Amino acid sequence: MAATVLGVGIGVFILSVIWVVTLLLCVLLSRASGAARLSIVLVFLLALIITLILVFFRRASQTPTPIKEMQIVDTFFIGRYFLISVISVIFLGSLFLVLVYHMLEPIYAKPLQIH
Repeated sequence: MAATVLGVGIGVFILSVIWVVTLLLCVLLSRASGAARLSIVLVFLLALIITLILVFFRRASQTPTPIKEMQIVDTFFIGRYFLISVISVIFLGSLFLVLVYHMLEPIYAKPLQIH
């Protein structure tokens, strides 16, 4: 069961596509006249036969095969925390410099022009 989406396999999606296409064809053929209108029954029976074939002749087993768990070992543990601490110090230093040189920059009053 390697190819699962939301816990269901690819077969469920194939069956849903088959029945959506069948419903669409039945709606389109219901507007036709004459012998084409009777082909709705053939489209429905064809979708039913394909569905029964896919349900009864499965390719995958019911129970998934047990997967051997891999143990992930972090060999760069100390180096990663060292880099995080260095980056944190640099971030705090640059935040202090932004505070000092940008936010606390004095704004001088412009002299009034008297005519």
